[in-house]
This record gives sequence, structure tokens and C-alpha cells, in this order.
Amino acid sequence: MDDSIETKLIIRHKAEEDEEEGDLNKRIWEESKKIWRVSLPSMISRVCAFGTIVITQSFIGHINEIDLAGYALVQTLTVRFVNGILLGMSSATETLCGQAFGAGQEHMMGIYLQRSWIVDLITLTILLPIFIFATHIFKFVGEEESISNSGGYISLWFIPFVYNYVFTLTIQMYLQAQLKNMIIAYLSASQFVIHITLSTLFVYKLNMGIPGAMVSLLMSSWFLVIGEFIYIFGGWCPDSWKGFTVAAFKDMLPMIKFSISSGIMLCLELWYYALLVLLAGYMADAEVAIAAFSICLNLNAWEFMVSLGFLGAACVRVANELGRGDAKAVKFSIEVLFATSFAIGVLFFVLCLVFGKKLAYLFTNDVRVVETVSDLSLLLSFSVLLNSIYPILSGVAIGAGMQATVAIVNLVCFYLIGIPLGALLGYVTSLEVKGIWIGMICGVLAQTVTLIYMIWSTDWDDQVSKASERLARFYLKSNNENPDQIANEY
Repeated sequence: MDDSIETKLIIRHKAEEDEEEGDLNKRIWEESKKIWRVSLPSMISRVCAFGTIVITQSFIGHINEIDLAGYALVQTLTVRFVNGILLGMSSATETLCGQAFGAGQEHMMGIYLQRSWIVDLITLTILLPIFIFATHIFKFVGEEESISNSGGYISLWFIPFVYNYVFTLTIQMYLQAQLKNMIIAYLSASQFVIHITLSTLFVYKLNMGIPGAMVSLLMSSWFLVIGEFIYIFGGWCPDSWKGFTVAAFKDMLPMIKFSISSGIMLCLELWYYALLVLLAGYMADAEVAIAAFSICLNLNAWEFMVSLGFLGAACVRVANELGRGDAKAVKFSIEVLFATSFAIGVLFFVLCLVFGKKLAYLFTNDVRVVETVSDLSLLLSFSVLLNSIYPILSGVAIGAGMQATVAIVNLVCFYLIGIPLGALLGYVTSLEVKGIWIGMICGVLAQTVTLIYMIWSTDWDDQVSKASERLARFYLKSNNENPDQIANEY
């Protein structure tokens, strides 16, 4: 009889374990669907959008080696500098929209979007002298005259281009917070095809050179912006877009402060790579060093666009669950995100090891540049692997509104560890460009370890309370109760 009871207990215990395992698998599946619903469109849009910049570099690289270095200097230093500021400041929109959607305050999302447009437009206009006086800036920091002149000319072409960031960055965050960013994926894929077509026509068929490459970049980038406007203003976001409103000008100071803390966080991360390119420009053969280093960085950044898809998913899922007040769901989502992203990172790591030595031929026929890129392929592979980890952690921080803390982490890890170590290894030893890259990896590794500890030790119940306080501080009445809503609704 005892044996029979014990057997029944074992069977019951096994059944309970199977039920728990089945329930866990179901939860993982449901969470994965939510993650991919945000991350896949974001990946497609970011890969395609950044791909237009990489494709432009490829076309310019087959025109002239000096112009390749000049374009690399502008794109990696100036454009990345400005993009870092705007992307960082726009992440405030991501936090606020995500938490508002989770809390059922959809009408506030359109107001947050308009506030971000105002802040970003003013910020970018203030930064325009960086493009206008690029030649003098490059010469002042010690770059070669021929590369500085080429970079200064190309920099002027980028002025109308960078204004698209004001809208594309913020709109993507606004749409993905409400799980409507598939339209961005469709538009970005179309943008990529249009860009390749126009580049081939203008550069190869019409022999327009640099102007042809840059005009195709401008046309394709603003195609995306116009498509986004049509989608929002056309009535496909009825709950979150109620038309332009003067309420967007209210509470601007808290919004600016939040945007600045967000901006500093991501700026310190993106400028880190830009400064490393600047260090490469002081090498003995600056033209080769800049071209090779920027090719590797652009390949790394292109793959990083996939990771940014998971960053967006991390932000949305964490922000949504914090807005709903569910701390346990936040922690579970982080675990699933981390496992998924790391698995994909391992795949790209292997691909870079296999094909890393042949990738440079996509951008140039210069044997010196190809050999330098080949030497960096192993380090590129490890950078790609790290790409699958720390963006998730940054996305969690953005979703929780912890940008200020991460900004301090980025400052210490990148600027007190990575850059000094890279400069030391690059100039004191014989490693040169390899040394700079090793320093970069060490800075990223330090940041990754610190963020893992920070996220692991976070009290998510406390973060739920903070999210509730933040939403209450920014909250305005809905349209039916708001007399400031103006008539021109779309």
C-alpha cells in the first residue's frame, strides 16, 4: 500500500512538473511573440536605413580613395555625433510613449511625439555649424588636408539629410511603443531598394560622382519621412494622434531635462566609436587607417542595427509592463530577450569569422585597405558578439527611465577605460589600429559587466512606482477634456 501511495505521489509530482514546464514554455512563446512583434520590424527598418549610408560609402569608395576617407570621416565623426544626440534625446520619447501605452494613456503619445519634434529641431539647428565648418574642424584636430577638404565638401551634402533624423527616429519610437511599427519596416525596405536604384543610376549611368551618391541618399531618406507622415496623419493612429496641439508646448522644461539625460547616455556610446576613428586618423598612413577602421565600424554598426531591434523591444516591453505595474513580467521579459539576442549574436559571430577577410572588397579595391580590414576581422567578430548583449541592457534602462545612471556608466567605461587603453595600445605598441580596436572592446566589455550587475540588482517594484510617478507628472487630460486642442486634426 505504501508503495502504491509513493508511486501515486511520484506520478502526481511528475505531472505537476510537466504542467509547470508546459506553462513555462507557453509563457516563453507568448513573450517571444511580443518581442519579435516589436524587434523584427525595427531590425528591418534600422538595417535598411543604415544600409543606405553603407551603400553610399560603397559607391563612393569605388569613385575615389580620398573621398572614401573623407566620407568615412564625416559619417563616422560628424553624422554619428549628431545622430547620437538626436537618437539619445529621442529615447525619452520611447520611454514616455511606452509607459503611457502600458498605462492606457494613448492620447499622451501624440503630445510626447510633438514635444520631441520641437526639442530635436531646435537642437539640430544649433548643431548645424558642425557641418558648415567641417573642413576647418577636421584640419584643427589634425587630419590630413586632402581628407579634410573632401570631408568638408561631403559634410555640406549631409545637412538636408540629418534633418530626416528629427522625424524618423522619434516616429519609429512612437509607433513601436504601440506595436504599429511594421509600416516602418515596409517603408524602410522600399527606401533601401529606391536608394540602390538611384545610386546606380546617378553614379554609374549618369557619372554624377559624389553629388549623385549624395542626392540618392537624400531622396531615399526623405521618402521614408513622407511615408511616415502619411501613415500618422492619414488616420492609422486614431487613439494616439489627435492632431497638432498647443499642449505640446506645455511642460517643456521637464521634457528637455529628460531628453538631455537620455541624449547624454547614447551620445557617450556613439561618440566613443567616432573618437576611435579620430585616433586612427593620426596613424602614419591615415588614409588607409581611417578607411579600414570605418569600414569595420560600419559593418559592426550595420549588424548592430539588428541588436537595436532588440534594444527597441527591450524598451517597449519593459516600459509597457512598468506602465501596467507588473514587475514580475518585466524580469521575465528581460530573461527571454537576453537569451534570444545572445543566440543571434553567436550566429553573426560565426559568420564574421568565416567571411570577415572578404568583406572589404564590398567597399574598395585598395589592397592596403583590404589587408588592414582582414587583420581586424577577428576583433570585429568579438565586437559583433558583444553587440548582442549590451544593447539589451541599454534598452531595459531606457524602458525604465534610468538613462542618467547609464550615462555615468558609459562615461567611465568608454572614456576612462576604452579610449585611454586604445590610445596606449595603438601608439605605444606596434598594434596600431588593432590596439585601438582592442581598447574599444575593453571599454564595451566593462560597460556590459557593469550594466548586467545594475539590471540584476534593480528593485523592479520600486521602478513600477517611479514609472507611475513619471506618468502622473506629465499627464494631461484627454482630447475631449482638453480645450487647447486645435482644429486641424488629420
